[in-house]
Amino acid sequence: MAFKLIKMNCRLCSGHDLSLFYIQGDHDQFKYYRCKICGLVNLDLNSVRITETQQKYADRFRPPPDYEKERGARDAFKFASKYINCKTGSYLDIGCGSGSVLYFFKKAGWKVKGLELSPVFAEHVKKALDIDVRVSNFLDYGIPEEKYDLVSLRHVLEHLPDSNLAMRKISDLLTDDGYAHFEFPNIKSLSHRLQRFRNKFRFIRKKYKPGYAPGHCNEFSKRSFKFLLNKTGFELVRWETYSFKPVPDLIYNNLHFGTKARAIVRKKS
Repeated sequence: MAFKLIKMNCRLCSGHDLSLFYIQGDHDQFKYYRCKICGLVNLDLNSVRITETQQKYADRFRPPPDYEKERGARDAFKFASKYINCKTGSYLDIGCGSGSVLYFFKKAGWKVKGLELSPVFAEHVKKALDIDVRVSNFLDYGIPEEKYDLVSLRHVLEHLPDSNLAMRKISDLLTDDGYAHFEFPNIKSLSHRLQRFRNKFRFIRKKYKPGYAPGHCNEFSKRSFKFLLNKTGFELVRWETYSFKPVPDLIYNNLHFGTKARAIVRKKS
């Protein structure tokens, strides 16, 4: 794969020293470029109708048969609870989906609300869990009516074109010294490195279905995520990668080369 410079500004730091990082699509039409200044991996948005491709995530409605058995949600609750200084408080889950994380926070005594792009998901959470969910695109979300002690974005940040705007909106939602909880893919993971290596060779590279289009606008590593935090008035409390399997999870929590990352950050006073 050739790494050539292009005329494109990074969406995180506005730098223009970017090089081709990897390619997706059945015709190699979707290109991601890494910024040498902040490390963010930017999708060239000129190659995709991003609003349309994001809709496929909102349409994936699968209500959980048993909230107690939703391990990803339970682990997210335990992770957030471990690294924040409050046992209960007010909590907002942005992109709450079927409400699995909201379920665990409500059970623990938190005052909870959700924000969700899909009206179908939102209606399900209201009926199944008796939790208020506002239907809105987060980046279009207006002035918040109240402040929260903790806000979650689980596998949401990478789908938002403007990460800086997202963090400013999160800051407006939080109380002084409030926390935010993030989960997203780790672009520096071992699996991503192996996939990029495979894609250099024609016969072992990943095959894409016709009509495939990416949904991730920006891909983060610890370096680029910390750059975002420093730029927008947050500090990193905890960063780790994780797995749903016990042994790899223990390794990834400490060595940080897992495919998925999670972080707790705190708003600076």
